[in-house]
Amino acid sequence: MILKSKSELEIMAEAAVINREALEAIEPTIKPGITTAELNEIAENAILSRGGKPAFKGYRGFPATLCTSVNEVVVHGFPDDQPLAEGDIVSVDIGTFYRGYAADMAKTYAVGKISVEAQRLLDVTERALYVGIEVARAGNRLGDVSAAIQNVVEKEGFWVVREFVGHGIGREFHEAPEVPNYGRAGTGPVLRPGLVLAIEPMVTQGRTQVVVLGDGWTAPTADGSLAAHFEHTVAISEDGPRILTARDQRPRERAVIKGGVDGA
Repeated sequence: MILKSKSELEIMAEAAVINREALEAIEPTIKPGITTAELNEIAENAILSRGGKPAFKGYRGFPATLCTSVNEVVVHGFPDDQPLAEGDIVSVDIGTFYRGYAADMAKTYAVGKISVEAQRLLDVTERALYVGIEVARAGNRLGDVSAAIQNVVEKEGFWVVREFVGHGIGREFHEAPEVPNYGRAGTGPVLRPGLVLAIEPMVTQGRTQVVVLGDGWTAPTADGSLAAHFEHTVAISEDGPRILTARDQRPRERAVIKGGVDGA
């Protein structure tokens, strides 16, 4: 695990602000009729105008600034010219490099009015993220984070994706350790101040596998069930987790609002 100095963390916080503001730039436009290609253009311009560099574009051949994953697509969907429709959900994953350091975040949005069950999927996945962040504290173990996320999701009858996981982040977009969204509390490496993690629950409606299409990227559920994805870049500190990609960088209040730190 690569621990960051205070000065490195401050640069990462600057990268995170650019990343968050670029995501916020697209939020008012996520309505029926918008295309994910249009969302991609808005986000890319927002990153570049703030002095950042899109982290995904060109990464291992990925062609765009955003990953836009609609309905049953879990992650890594390509932006395209297909208009979003009323009732869709779209997961938007965005990454930025700034002054040599990366930030990463994701959020799943409702397009117009969505079903009650789709909204519940979004709410539970977001709550699982904040509950996982709440236990991402110095002295705890990585498995505590994974188990907390899994507990929230499975209590609600949803399924945690096994095929993709979170990760460390810093000068490299993907660093050690991997951060599964399932596991056993009390296992894994001890979390230490200076560690920065991209914590990102990916959740499906049903117990299903995730497949990868012929483009080598797009990853839908095998049974066509809906999927949601929420992510923040989180620094472990002596004072508790610091959510670099959020306006409110402390998680407890958000976790409680979303249904309780214990997932109840």
